[in-house]
Amino acid sequence: MDSLKHHGHLTQVELAGSTGLSPATVSNIVKELSASGVLNTSITSRSGRRAIEVTLARKLGLVAGFHFSSRHLRVAISDVGRTVVAENHVPLALEHRHDRELDRATLLLSDMLESLNASFSDVLAVGVGLPAPVDARTGMISTPGLLRGWEGIPVADVLSNRIERPVFVDNEANLGGLAEARSGAARGTRGAAYIRVGHTISAGLIINGSVFHGVTGKAGQIGHVTIDENGPICKCGSRGCLDTLAGGPALLELFRDDPGMQRVRDLLLRAEAGEASARRVIADAGRHIGIAAASLCNLFDPERLVIGGELAQAGETLLAPLRHALERSALAGGEGVPEVVQGELGDRAELLGCLALAIESVGLDAEVRALTAVGSQHA
Repeated sequence: MDSLKHHGHLTQVELAGSTGLSPATVSNIVKELSASGVLNTSITSRSGRRAIEVTLARKLGLVAGFHFSSRHLRVAISDVGRTVVAENHVPLALEHRHDRELDRATLLLSDMLESLNASFSDVLAVGVGLPAPVDARTGMISTPGLLRGWEGIPVADVLSNRIERPVFVDNEANLGGLAEARSGAARGTRGAAYIRVGHTISAGLIINGSVFHGVTGKAGQIGHVTIDENGPICKCGSRGCLDTLAGGPALLELFRDDPGMQRVRDLLLRAEAGEASARRVIADAGRHIGIAAASLCNLFDPERLVIGGELAQAGETLLAPLRHALERSALAGGEGVPEVVQGELGDRAELLGCLALAIESVGLDAEVRALTAVGSQHA
């Protein structure tokens, strides 16, 4: 299935080459998954020879998702049963602009649909995640300065005009929280906060399974909680915001004379290798995040904090000091402070949230529940 998600469609012989499995094993797996409705097969020809072409099933139509983070564009296509049938990602330059990147996203989606023998007309809706708060009333970035090159742009309308399909837009942390609430570490909670820690820091607030946006979409902007009134100036215009102390650029700035420390991934690798300075920087970030998270907990009262984003890959190096700071500063109830856990969906959480946004925005929940029930029966 991973091979099909990457390539779109393959013959059984090509699947054998891609997976390293024997043709007989591939044939048996294809028969089993076709019978359960997971795969579709059709007859085609390769070099004049008859072949069986295999694709992931497209139940009741397709949806697409675009996650524009600060440094990457991730694209996925799924059916309404949330089975991802194609996925891709490309790097983005810092300070990227909406026009160029929306054009690139459109081309990527077109190529991916073509690999599935589909077209834009097969797409029911598209969900988009942005690294800044979005005002649902206008469809625009709600706070100036947080995403230059995208301000004043009704992103959903602009993209919808390009692909002629319905488009829905939200903040990336809200979408990561939505995904974790549907199929990850926040599943089954009455109230949870998903804190995304990477190039920037933000949170998605989930109440009874729904995202809480606030009046203008700025709810959960924990990255702009003031930690040090005399600290560095943030791009939002305030001083000492959490972003300026624990966001990716702030952490890397501490290694500005080290040419091998260019990305958060470099910091994670150094910490994993046991480098004391890298581990200390991540631990200090965890402490700062815990202080801000305590304020969030005192205001929002969630039962669980789910930590996602790239820096969450540091695991307990980040989470242990975060928990300690939370325990010192948050109001404790009968069950103590909220549980702190690492996200279950990794760096795909926001992208899966984009797909969930598309599905739920066009009222396909009943179809999703039906397909989930069918899938459980087959399992």
